[in-house]
Amino acid sequence: MTSQRLARKSLQTRLALAYAAGIYAAGFFVLIFVDVPLAGIHAAKPVGDPSSSTITETGSGISLPQLLMGSAVALVILIPVALALGWYVAGRFLRPLRAITATANIISAGNLHRRLDLGEPTDELTELGHTLDDLFARLQASFDAQRHFVANASHELRTPLAGLRTLLEVALADPDADTGTLRSACQEALALGGHQERLVQALLDLATSERGVTRWDTLDLADVVAGVLASRRDQATAAGIDLAEHLTPAVTAGDPRLIESLVANLIDNAIRHNHADGHVKVTTQTSGTQVALTVTNSGPVIPGDQIQRLFQPFQKLAAERNGRGAGYGLGLAIVNAVAQAHHATLTTSARPEGGLAITVRFARDDRLIRPSW
Repeated sequence: MTSQRLARKSLQTRLALAYAAGIYAAGFFVLIFVDVPLAGIHAAKPVGDPSSSTITETGSGISLPQLLMGSAVALVILIPVALALGWYVAGRFLRPLRAITATANIISAGNLHRRLDLGEPTDELTELGHTLDDLFARLQASFDAQRHFVANASHELRTPLAGLRTLLEVALADPDADTGTLRSACQEALALGGHQERLVQALLDLATSERGVTRWDTLDLADVVAGVLASRRDQATAAGIDLAEHLTPAVTAGDPRLIESLVANLIDNAIRHNHADGHVKVTTQTSGTQVALTVTNSGPVIPGDQIQRLFQPFQKLAAERNGRGAGYGLGLAIVNAVAQAHHATLTTSARPEGGLAITVRFARDDRLIRPSW
């Protein structure tokens, strides 16, 4: 804190000296420009007949010693005046910087709601203050989202752990438990363990997606979608859902693992939140400088004002959506994170007859597109 205060005083001192030097130099040149003409002035005094216009004698009006003495006194007086003005001007210019420093020193993760609010006049320092206010707002939103995420993740992880502990305690407390009972308890314990494993994997996928893209490879979305659909057909058939596809070459660049995770979560979400005899349609296409992946599914009607909330971690519409299997509310959050990491555009709309239509647009990569000849 002491070093910061000294640095601040040093900056104000340097600015004050600079301003004072400018003021003093300006005053010095003004005196020079005034003294030089005055030193050559000679006042004419008429001698003889007053009615005559003939000049017979001349004399000096202002002596050179008087000019030099007056200029020296003025320059001496100008020194403290220039220093005082320089200090005042420097203090005025540094006032927003002091406010920024003081507020930044008291802001922490616990009180990110504080803002600078420098107000007028609008200059470079107040613009810096507005930029910092925006930064503090983004940090506050990030910390709030992190706290919310940790609370939800803790709850999701604690629930299967509590169920597993209860299951084992009941099995161990039963004095008449036979092999079949213990085997059944073990199978339920394995199911709960599998639930936890899938949840942890989903959390890892989300964290990896939010970390950003570490490798950029050229890939065809059509090939990625075809591979994911092949692994999901049995699941869709068991749920009574028809999978349809219309895949055309759509070459882009990105992390193959992250893009495969995006495709898998979109298709899993479309299958899980559907109804019997429903359908899922997946298309890939190239349009101009972009390639698009679209997943459309039937299902329950979803309010339009609830769509954006579904792309946040652990957000579900359990009352409106018939979840098939164990959903965690992370699928669309992973999709959103992967899209942002690849600078892709994500568009979602609720279908009037029910279900969602989600389109992800990536930048086109022409490096592996072969000419058609």
